[in-house]
Amino acid sequence: DILAAAQARADQLDEVNIVITAKAGDEGKLFGSIGTRDIADALTNAGLAVDRAEVRLPNGALRHTGEFNIAIQLHHDVAAEVLVTIVSE
Repeated sequence: DILAAAQARADQLDEVNIVITAKAGDEGKLFGSIGTRDIADALTNAGLAVDRAEVRLPNGALRHTGEFNIAIQLHHDVAAEVLVTIVSE
């Protein structure tokens, strides 16, 4: 049952594109960074409950504007991929 629920959540998340606005300099470098909490909050605000611990950022926090494919580990055997677009304010 848990595996089926995780797979259903993964199917919903695979089609999602989240846009996060942040303050950035002229060359796209952010003032600060976008971390797991920011991504989880953005997904939750979009109606998809995601815990911060499920967001995987193997290279650390995101520090530039652009598009990033972010892995969401919902279960040991189930992972989804979300497109996160960071744009300058």
